[in-house]
Amino acid sequence: MQAPRAADSLDWPSVHREALDILTRYLRIDTSNPPGREAPAARFLGALLEAEGIETRYIETAPQREILYARIPGDGSQRGLMLANHLDVVPPEPRYWSTKPFEPVEQGGRVYGRGAVDMKGFAVMQLIALLLARRQGLRLTRDLVYCAVPDEEALGRFGMRWLCEQHPELLDGVEYAINEGGSGSLDFGERPVFQVAVNEKWVCWMRITARGIPGHGGIPNPPEQNPIVRLSRAIERLVTWKRPVVVTPETRAWLDRLTAQGLAYWGTTEARLEHAVEASPGLRALFTNTLNVTMVQGGVKANVVPGRAIATLDCRLLPGQSRDAWRDEVLARIDDPDVRVEFFDGLDTEAPRPASFDTDFFRTIETAIADAIPDAVVVPSITVGGTDNRFLRARGIHAYGLIPAVLTGAERAGFHGNDEHITLDHLNSGTELTYDIVRRMCT
Repeated sequence: MQAPRAADSLDWPSVHREALDILTRYLRIDTSNPPGREAPAARFLGALLEAEGIETRYIETAPQREILYARIPGDGSQRGLMLANHLDVVPPEPRYWSTKPFEPVEQGGRVYGRGAVDMKGFAVMQLIALLLARRQGLRLTRDLVYCAVPDEEALGRFGMRWLCEQHPELLDGVEYAINEGGSGSLDFGERPVFQVAVNEKWVCWMRITARGIPGHGGIPNPPEQNPIVRLSRAIERLVTWKRPVVVTPETRAWLDRLTAQGLAYWGTTEARLEHAVEASPGLRALFTNTLNVTMVQGGVKANVVPGRAIATLDCRLLPGQSRDAWRDEVLARIDDPDVRVEFFDGLDTEAPRPASFDTDFFRTIETAIADAIPDAVVVPSITVGGTDNRFLRARGIHAYGLIPAVLTGAERAGFHGNDEHITLDHLNSGTELTYDIVRRMCT
């Protein structure tokens, strides 16, 4: 593949070294959420912008939690572009790592550290784009905004959601945004496919509680009275549940574009699509409502039959689905009147809204990618996880999810996984392509 090169006289090797240095230092800041404590990370990034004379603000959302908001003003002829990212990371499990999660190391052409791909690596690509726009003296037609927020990994209550609710004026002039949610890959063969997320699934975490009759562990207990047994049966019914394939407007466009390029023959018939979805976890996430059992609690002592047992389900609903209807389906599948099903508190009460992909920004992304990697294919898609884009789209902002690099399967497995890393090649190419997209869009 051809590495992207912006049409200017930048010393890219020097820029690459700067990006690596910033990322390495950034990865050393432990922003595990919980508990958060992202303020030092906001200050670290902000200091780099302040040193270049870029207008920078720090907005406290909770003790030790801050939003970094920076802006280079344009001439006002067009509405702004936001480079959005999050400061927090999911907590690592160090005993399963080959390296120390917050002591980044470079080896084998990779940089290892918690947050390398989710999403401190892309945050650095965006930061470099802002710094270069300032250094190059770009004549901007629109404001260029950099927004790094806390708490994305815990529903955004002290991050982007908070910003949208408490300081909507900072978003009033923004027309477009780019954040995480998609990337390039070679999943479909030798031609790279860049999936640009224009919508996302609805996070609907659930708690299922089975009740029974507590008693002595040494006395035979009827299975129907043991809540752990009832819970186990409910879980078994749920995880063996085959749910229907649903094609949304976004995945229809995704299918049509891939099929037109000869990259998804199974998109030509309903039967082929269903067969492909059955065989691929990735496709099941795109075309079905999903659930995973992520936590189980029950029991207080080895010789005590407990009175209740609880399981947590990570449910993700496709665009256009009803949360209440989903709960009814879960209850019907469990088919046990003594098992209660409820949603977590604090979840979004409205389904995510889509962003249009018939926009100047989407076409600019397509053009920049085509010039950088001529055989690449760009398709609209949905994010199967949750991102802060849903808050921006709810305000009418065309927010796209795209890390502009062709990530390997191992890199993408680092999202919430062990040995998270980004390759130097992809950090470098992503840095160049991010700047090129910004330059094209804002000048």
